[in-house]
Amino acid sequence: MTSQIQFISISPEQLQDAIIKGVKTQLEELKKDFQPKEPTEWLTRNDLKQLLKVDLSTIHNWCKKGKLKSYGIGSRVYFKRSEIEEMLTPLNS
Repeated sequence: MTSQIQFISISPEQLQDAIIKGVKTQLEELKKDFQPKEPTEWLTRNDLKQLLKVDLSTIHNWCKKGKLKSYGIGSRVYFKRSEIEEMLTPLNS
């Protein structure tokens, strides 16, 4: 394998600008990966009941059928707001 050395006539200022531009580009890409996540908003069954204007038995049935994914701590049941919003689908009129 051979390597080539190329000489380019460039001023020190142009070289500095090119290096700075490259570093800024790489930093912007890294920042995208390390953005802080937004905290998960948790809803209780009563919150979900009020949000969707349904009865608690409906929420219970949706969970049993696998339409809703529930999370729990002890005897408390929670739902992720983002998952509820994803579950909603547009109706064809």
